[in-house]
Amino acid sequence: MWNLPNILTIFRIILLPLFVIFFFIDGVTARWVTLAIFCTAAATDWLDGFLARKMDNESPFGAFLDPVADKLMVAITLILLIGREGSAWLAIPGMIIIGREITVSALREWMAELGSRAVVGVSAIGKIKTMCQLLAIFLLLLASPAIFGLSKTFGYVFMWVAALLTLWSMAVYLKAAWPYLTSQKKEG
Repeated sequence: MWNLPNILTIFRIILLPLFVIFFFIDGVTARWVTLAIFCTAAATDWLDGFLARKMDNESPFGAFLDPVADKLMVAITLILLIGREGSAWLAIPGMIIIGREITVSALREWMAELGSRAVVGVSAIGKIKTMCQLLAIFLLLLASPAIFGLSKTFGYVFMWVAALLTLWSMAVYLKAAWPYLTSQKKEG
């Protein structure tokens, strides 16, 4: 359980309260710190997976906690950004992204109970969606009039691209799981 990839994942979760505190502090320095915390979390997300595979250190604990840390960071950040922006143009893709994460997580859990978790494993579309989503969030966190005003427009564009990819990837997962979802067998 206590290996470097898992420690990085736990570190990501520990960063969340700091992220929220700095998000609500007014000022350019706090915005940069907020952005740095988000970038650190995104980098450690990539790094912990890379190290787990490279060091052959994959563990059930890491397989469970890594997606939890990812979903927490994205959902909390989206909720904070939606609250700050107060815009349906951000709330709608945010709702799609958070709703998809809940749906796919529940689907994966259910499929795991059936012993068919691999049917809804991570897809290439899911990885592209994640990259667009992280880029959108990065740009929106950067989008302070005191820092860079133009990034907000690009942040909204990438958020909508991420939302569309989110729907696409959810459809791929649901299609793969559809035979199991429509089975006539009753759960015991």
